[in-house]
Amino acid sequence: MAEVTIEGDRLVVRVRGMDKVWALRSELEIPLTHVAGAERDEEEARRWYHGMRLPGTNLPGVITAGTFYQHGERAFWDVHHAENAVAIRLHDESYGRLVVGVEDPDATIAAIRAAIGSEGPGIAVPGEG
Repeated sequence: MAEVTIEGDRLVVRVRGMDKVWALRSELEIPLTHVAGAERDEEEARRWYHGMRLPGTNLPGVITAGTFYQHGERAFWDVHHAENAVAIRLHDESYGRLVVGVEDPDATIAAIRAAIGSEGPGIAVPGEG
């Protein structure tokens, strides 16, 4: 499980417990100006294949943690329970998405959206469209 917080002008994802070993990361810091949106991602998290594992761990139905190459981009995963998965869309970062399991997905999504000034999942990404 991960802890997602807003600290000043940054989104901070802290990987907890043994997931640090499985994900090979303990923390990610992303400027809020690089966060495009956040939404639940239970359907994707339930799938058994998350892309090419770059270093990380994938035991379907148990844990997906680490860096994966999927949908033409690098994604960071730390999910045990699909129902707690939140996908955070990024731009101008080495990762295109962060998919993390959190204690309260709805509160996490609301906090991220409030911090970036978005009411819903579809905000414009600078340079697109």
